[in-house]
Amino acid sequence: MRRRAAWRIVLAIAVGLGSLGRAAVPQDAGGVRYAWRNAKVGGGGFAPGIVFSPVERGLAYLRTDMGGAYRWDRATARWVPLQDGMAEGSYMGVESIAPDPVDPDIVYMAAGMGAGTPAAMLRSADRGRHWTIVPVSFRMGGNEDGRGLGERLAIDPNRTTTLFFGSRHNGLWRSDDAGAHWAKVAGFPATGLGAPAAKQTHGGISFVLADPASGAAGRGSTILYAGVADPGAHHLFRSGDGGLTWQADEAAPARLLPAKAAIDAKGTLFVTYGDAIGPNGISDGAVWRRAATGAWTDVSPPDRASGGFMGVSVARTAPGTIAVSSIDRWNPGDTVWRSTDDGAHWTNLRERSTRDISATPFLLHEGKGADFGHWIAGLAIDPFDAAHAAYTTGATVYATQRFDAAGALPWAPWTEGIEQTAVITLTSPTGGATLVSGFGDLAGFVHRDLEASPQPSFINPYLSNTNNLDYAGQAPLILVRSGSLYEDHPRDATLGWSADGGMTWQPVRTPAIRPADDQPGQRYDLKGDAAIIVSADGATFIVCTPVPLVTRDHGRSWGLAQGLHRNARPVADKVDPLRFYSVDFDANRLLASSDGARSFAPVAGKGLPAELWPGKVYWREQQYRLVASPYGAGDIWFHVGEALWHSADGGRSFVQASGKLRVELFGLGKPAAGSTVAAIYAIGTLGTVRGVYRSLDGGRSWARINDDDHQWGLRFRVISGDPRIPGRVYLGTDGRGLLYGDPAGR
Repeated sequence: MRRRAAWRIVLAIAVGLGSLGRAAVPQDAGGVRYAWRNAKVGGGGFAPGIVFSPVERGLAYLRTDMGGAYRWDRATARWVPLQDGMAEGSYMGVESIAPDPVDPDIVYMAAGMGAGTPAAMLRSADRGRHWTIVPVSFRMGGNEDGRGLGERLAIDPNRTTTLFFGSRHNGLWRSDDAGAHWAKVAGFPATGLGAPAAKQTHGGISFVLADPASGAAGRGSTILYAGVADPGAHHLFRSGDGGLTWQADEAAPARLLPAKAAIDAKGTLFVTYGDAIGPNGISDGAVWRRAATGAWTDVSPPDRASGGFMGVSVARTAPGTIAVSSIDRWNPGDTVWRSTDDGAHWTNLRERSTRDISATPFLLHEGKGADFGHWIAGLAIDPFDAAHAAYTTGATVYATQRFDAAGALPWAPWTEGIEQTAVITLTSPTGGATLVSGFGDLAGFVHRDLEASPQPSFINPYLSNTNNLDYAGQAPLILVRSGSLYEDHPRDATLGWSADGGMTWQPVRTPAIRPADDQPGQRYDLKGDAAIIVSADGATFIVCTPVPLVTRDHGRSWGLAQGLHRNARPVADKVDPLRFYSVDFDANRLLASSDGARSFAPVAGKGLPAELWPGKVYWREQQYRLVASPYGAGDIWFHVGEALWHSADGGRSFVQASGKLRVELFGLGKPAAGSTVAAIYAIGTLGTVRGVYRSLDGGRSWARINDDDHQWGLRFRVISGDPRIPGRVYLGTDGRGLLYGDPAGR
């Protein structure tokens, strides 16, 4: 009870140093309560670390590289996101996480996306429901190379108000007041640590670990270890005086960098190594064991093949049991090894493992069976049950309840509640499935049931990233998409079209073109930079190569559109199949076609600003600024600067449609009852409050529809309303998955 009271006092002192970024909504913004949910995928991205609480059974924490942290809630059997109320996007990249080794309610996190973004120490006394944020001067790299290393944040189990943090660039840091204040450890040899501006491969201090047996409760631990994953003469350091002074203590070759470490009840230390910090680029590695006597032994599994080692965990309830994971072992693939004699002998678990992915079939998105996984950075054996273990991959988290089994070893995704994906684009058609999405790394999905992980269908061609989607407004089962593949993958097509709402696809291939006389002919569709759009009746496709190409027979023959400017990105009217629109940013004018994209000519654009888009650079994954509404021919909306403009006459005249809202992204949805004007959904700022807003009156007034508990780091990439469900909005985030909201109580 005394310890808990002391903790509360520290929190009260530190709370002034940081906040959750909450802000009152301006009075003129109103506010509409929305219920928010994830459209289920079930995992989907890289989780560099998983940690069990050492003091409460069934309590675990997961950190991700761009989607925040999660806590496993045993009562509800799901992972609970812990940072949805944060407005600072950098804090969604979690560098390290540390549950308290005495009090199960207390947990700490080190958060910061990269060297150029804000960093902070986050502290909670209620398992992550609420956080105190202490900004720090040293930078982190929660989404940089080396994010699988760790854990960098360590709590002294014998004096839990003392914490250590190994930074990437600025040495070792210590707090003696439960994280409220931090001071650099002067006695730590920081040789090799680099400044973030150098942009080199800086792993920095990869882990800090205290030996619980080296101290007594209240007096602190005397023995600590720290790894340094930067090039240098020495990489592993030991302190025998509670962290005041440090000496090199190692046996591994200097070319190998320590990644993670674990220590058992006997004081035996296990360290995994690689020749790079990962998650890619590791070609060699080792596992070393240090006995409490100081003797080092190379205990690397004999069948390690290529790649290195990263994950490591010891079984508290089964002395002598240890597990390690490979990383970048591309052939024959990553694996986990298990030993029951402190690493003297190992069992490779890959070949006798099975995987049940029936709850998350999205894992079949590449068109092949689910494999053991890649980027296995996180590995943990339950401290209360040696048969329960989990490991993280670049796409999911696997767990088993039979880790100690001698025969077949069943694994299943342990992801209920986790949505760790980056959504590039989405569309909500006027017919068919309510939502079709385009993801980074996972291709994309047709979401016929938002509560179920989707079956993959984005094949022929398969594209790891979907960069744009479009549907035919009057024939909504016709869809088109463009995308891109990893650079080392061969490609024959990056465009596709579907006649059944996205369930099956056929490739679209453009011919080679010469954009100018001094340029060679080539296929400009193969890199994934060329968007594709479809007419309202589904008969005409335009592909946005440097010289846009038009086909009216699904790619068998091609032509040009007269008057369409170079590098154009036209859009199709959603009602009239003959109408198309395009913005000539170089000449600051709007173009239109009324003959099915055979020719384009300038239209008045009366009311628009003189400068239509400063910068004039469009990235292939960027949500486009010109949108056609499905509620009337000639109904188009145009985002210029921070304002939104609306035309109901095909671009001849525009009115401002954003009021005081400074718009970043926008999309359209079903009009309110009694209205014919599309509902507008936008990411923007009203006064000083950045958030998600809705207008039902053409942009004259706005209501904030997210709240301070639903901010998701304000990391958004795309937004759209639903043309069939009133009030429904879809949000594509950069790390927290695909979200949808409905007015509360509906």
